[in-house]
Amino acid sequence: MAPSQFLQGQQQKELPTPEPLKTQKRDNAFSITSTFWKSKKEKAPGKEEEGGMTERQVKSWDITTTNCSANQNLSKVDWFKGLEPNFQQFLLYRHCRYFPMLINHPEKCSEDVYLLIVVKSIITQHDRREAIRRTWGKEKEVEGKKIRTLFLLGTASKEEERANYQKLLDYENHIYGDILQWDFLDSFFNLTLKEVHFLKWLNIYCDNVRFIFKGDDDVFVSPDNILEFLEDKKEGEDVFVGDVLYKARPIRKKENKYYIPSALYNKSIYPPYAGGGGFVMDGPLAKRLHKASETLELYPIDDVFLGMCLEVLKVSPVGHEGFKTFGIVKNKNSKMNKEPCFFRSMLVVHKLLPPDLIQMWDLVHSNLTCSRKLNVL
Repeated sequence: MAPSQFLQGQQQKELPTPEPLKTQKRDNAFSITSTFWKSKKEKAPGKEEEGGMTERQVKSWDITTTNCSANQNLSKVDWFKGLEPNFQQFLLYRHCRYFPMLINHPEKCSEDVYLLIVVKSIITQHDRREAIRRTWGKEKEVEGKKIRTLFLLGTASKEEERANYQKLLDYENHIYGDILQWDFLDSFFNLTLKEVHFLKWLNIYCDNVRFIFKGDDDVFVSPDNILEFLEDKKEGEDVFVGDVLYKARPIRKKENKYYIPSALYNKSIYPPYAGGGGFVMDGPLAKRLHKASETLELYPIDDVFLGMCLEVLKVSPVGHEGFKTFGIVKNKNSKMNKEPCFFRSMLVVHKLLPPDLIQMWDLVHSNLTCSRKLNVL
């Protein structure tokens, strides 16, 4: 589940003697790999207000080793034996909740951030990250409101790819300084790990983020439209907005990507949840979601898991027509899915790969003339 350190030619810090994960401390908050290129962007955390600082107030990522073994008690249970291998693997290691950080950027939250753009990505999809940096993920300031961007990654799932891709990622991070990476494999079931790791990271480092956009690396986003939408939101309002699914049922067909056996979830419907392609939430709610997430066992579908966390908090996600995480219309071949006049009025549209994203971004921000106001049902 957690590959060992694989970067060649780099001196690594001695890791502490294995002890229970939650009791381990880390003496600084930066990547083990950060000395590979000495980046001017990273600076050692200074002492804050000498004298009044207690150990409990020191805030840094506190997991430094992976000390996690399979829960072998499950292998003796009859219902477990009947599960598919991928679900068996998930359940055997579900208790392994947090992993060490390989790349960190706590300075992203060193000042007030109005909108933090957070993108789930995988190590091999550099082209998608590059397209986002050139378009909707570009960091900027709008009327004094700072917009910052981060990409969330694990490690390469194929062993033969790890060493080379990791060095490329380190170089990419040296150039852009916008990667958060943890030492767990990037796989479909581990998307929930990415969710809880980000919530924990936010809780540690970001006391002053007003709103968060979180989405995939194959969506079109309009930050200007998101900012306009957020203008009338008040402090204390539990903002969680996206393309919300109500009364969705667990899929029981084994050939489906989102199949869930009844042994893992025996209820007939899911709580309301926003499609993981893209949603907006406010910072204080995200911190409460972190606390709620720690009361639940991990679930293999990340956006459903977040819906479960919202249910714990008794917060209902709000659906908005500007979030189209299934495309403008669900007929993928429809011309409307490529009509820039629709995109101009949207907040989030899924799914666009890098060439299409860049082309659509340029079209939407050109001297585009639309004959009439378009409404999408």
